[in-house]
Amino acid sequence: MLSKKVIYLLFLLLTAHTVMAQRTATDTTQPEGKLLEIISSDRLGLVSVDSAHRYTTLVGKVKVKQDKTLFYADSAILNEIDNSLEAFGNIHINDADSVHTYSQYLKYLGREKKAFLNKKVKLTDGKGTLTTEELVYDVTLKIGTYLNGGKLVNKKSVLTSIEGYYYGDTKDVIFKRKVVLIDPEYKIYTDTLQYNTSTEIATFTSPTTMYDTARRIIKTREGYFDMKNKKGMLFKRSVIDDTTYTFTADEMAFDDSTKLSEFRGNAVYRGKDTAQGFDMIANNIKTNRKKDILLATQKPILLIKQGRDSIFITADTLYSARLSDLLKVKRVPVIRDSIPDKKGADSAANKSDTTTKYFEAYYHVKIFSDSLQAKGDSLFYSLQDSVFRLFNNPVVWAQENQISGDTIYLYLKNKKPERLYVFENAMAISRVDSTQYFNQVKGTTINAYFIDGKINFLRAKGNSENVYYGQDEFKKFIGVNKSNADIIDILFDDGKAKRVTFQRNLDGTMYPMRQVNHEEIRLRGFKWMDNIRPKSKYEILSN
Repeated sequence: MLSKKVIYLLFLLLTAHTVMAQRTATDTTQPEGKLLEIISSDRLGLVSVDSAHRYTTLVGKVKVKQDKTLFYADSAILNEIDNSLEAFGNIHINDADSVHTYSQYLKYLGREKKAFLNKKVKLTDGKGTLTTEELVYDVTLKIGTYLNGGKLVNKKSVLTSIEGYYYGDTKDVIFKRKVVLIDPEYKIYTDTLQYNTSTEIATFTSPTTMYDTARRIIKTREGYFDMKNKKGMLFKRSVIDDTTYTFTADEMAFDDSTKLSEFRGNAVYRGKDTAQGFDMIANNIKTNRKKDILLATQKPILLIKQGRDSIFITADTLYSARLSDLLKVKRVPVIRDSIPDKKGADSAANKSDTTTKYFEAYYHVKIFSDSLQAKGDSLFYSLQDSVFRLFNNPVVWAQENQISGDTIYLYLKNKKPERLYVFENAMAISRVDSTQYFNQVKGTTINAYFIDGKINFLRAKGNSENVYYGQDEFKKFIGVNKSNADIIDILFDDGKAKRVTFQRNLDGTMYPMRQVNHEEIRLRGFKWMDNIRPKSKYEILSN
């Protein structure tokens, strides 16, 4: 007599043989997907309800295979007719050792190769781990989908959303609806985001807001950010809002590891410092946040804000950095102390040395404000002393006055002209009313002083020469005086020359208006350059 244990083992073998024979016989009827193959199980049984419903029950250490996909579970029911599998407890799907999925419940359609997983679902590709309560996984396409909330953890990054679509071949995950990415250094909020678990690159395709530990707020509608290397590219007029500035541009690239950035296409920098505020506009601006550097090219404009009478500066190239860093490598002559504020305190001294900025402009420099305009080859300006240093034959215009020389220092106070110092080949010319007559003064140096933005007093020193048209009280010309002296002083009223005085070694002649050639009497080097004078801020902005 055979024992009951041997009889039971023979029954299992015969049952398994019958099942495999049935599966082999029906193999040619499967339109898609190979038959599910039982590899092992502690217990196996066959249940045949009718010709359309035949089931194999598997209990204990279940292992089933289809192509390169392995299914593990505590127990399972295999439907022979429709080639489907329903599994329970500690489910593990090993998809060709590339994607591993875990859950507590599985419904698998072998023909379509689709897995429906529920309860504590986890999917991992060796890089990131996706968790959710419900997931549909397509084995053929290697696409996992959740529609009721999920979370992806990839190293230190955590992403959550209501909907998610995982692509195993590319290791991309597309998150939709209430997407949040949390990283030790960044927080990102958006409605649609694509994330690659291998490259750790997040791609934005909808309005996105990004926060970082440097207290920057970044807003974009399209772009990507490399979480691993801390590099990003943003498009469609993105905005970076920092504690001290805002940046807007059609395109921007930034590297948070090196602190280098580039902004292209109508790039606009706006400073938030109301005391020493400035804006910068250009088609290309490069920055170094570590050294607080701005380099603007392609039609750059610098706007020094001062209420209604702001100063506009253009050049081929504009450059800005910290004055403290410049002083470490180069000597900058001190031509006046820092400007005191309205309370009498030294505003520059009250500011951090690392935030005091200077500007350089080169070449084809133009300056425009309502009270003063200028043109030159290059410029240096420091917010600490508020002095424009213009080099290489600059020209300055104030009302009807034109002042030129080899080098000009223009001193500002409360962003308005306070003093103008010209040295070497200094010359001042002013048109007399609307005539073609010009008052002229020339010297080695010229000092001019302003009140409320208008020239009030001018002094020429060193081989000084002067041409002055005298007028009576009815503004009729009484003659023209050509003189020279060691020092010539001119007093102005409402920006126009009213009185001339001479000091030491005066030598001059007064000519009747009709007895002099007004062009020949002009001083050597005379050149009226009103045609190159910036006439408006719109002219500067359009150049």
